[in-house]
Amino acid sequence: MQEENVFHWTCPFCDRDTTITSNSYDRNSFSLSHESSEGQRLFKTILIVCPNPKCKKFTLTIGMYEYSYTEASSGVHGGWKIGKMLQGWNLIPPSDAKVFPEHVPKPIRDDYVEACLIRDLSPKASATLSRRCLQGMIRNFWGISKARLVDEIDAIRDKTDSLTWDAIDAVRKIGNIGAHMEKDINVIVDVEPNEAQLLIGLIELLVKDWYIAKHEREERLKNIVAVSQVKDAAKTGALGKP
Repeated sequence: MQEENVFHWTCPFCDRDTTITSNSYDRNSFSLSHESSEGQRLFKTILIVCPNPKCKKFTLTIGMYEYSYTEASSGVHGGWKIGKMLQGWNLIPPSDAKVFPEHVPKPIRDDYVEACLIRDLSPKASATLSRRCLQGMIRNFWGISKARLVDEIDAIRDKTDSLTWDAIDAVRKIGNIGAHMEKDINVIVDVEPNEAQLLIGLIELLVKDWYIAKHEREERLKNIVAVSQVKDAAKTGALGKP
């Protein structure tokens, strides 16, 4: 949640970095009007419209804050005081998930979006979905399918740099925490939300490096070939004139 009048922002729909001003967003707030067991709360909403004319989609977030009333004393005026933010929600879109293009296979996009949606609610399940997403990418992009994910990852060791490979194998290991029960069921290994986010971040990086970069490269090469064909046709037409 941003409080500045002007701030940097990346649209989750078109992935364009931009600077947001008061012309592109609205901020409102409201408080509980009834007593509750949790005490008073203040809610702040922020609606941002993407300034990109080709996008113009909007996001909506809400934050819940501590809210308390201080009585006047010793010449100091009393009033309502806003405390720390207790919780925040992404309403539109419902998570921080990036919107990947259609040439990224739908099952991979679906698993990625779900991993983002439950990151805070169940980090362990989110890590498991990142693991599943990774396996789908290896099978689809590299055409490798084996009985175990560890064997599939070993098969791409020479297809990527060592640091990326180590990170990929780390997704498998952390995802295993949610996918498999420990031999001793009394041993509890948790996955924290920030750790689940790291796995999501790697999935985003791999989608960009594998799918998006390849697609953009192919499109550029096709455009070059198309220009060459037009020029060749123009030459042929000119030579064929009487």
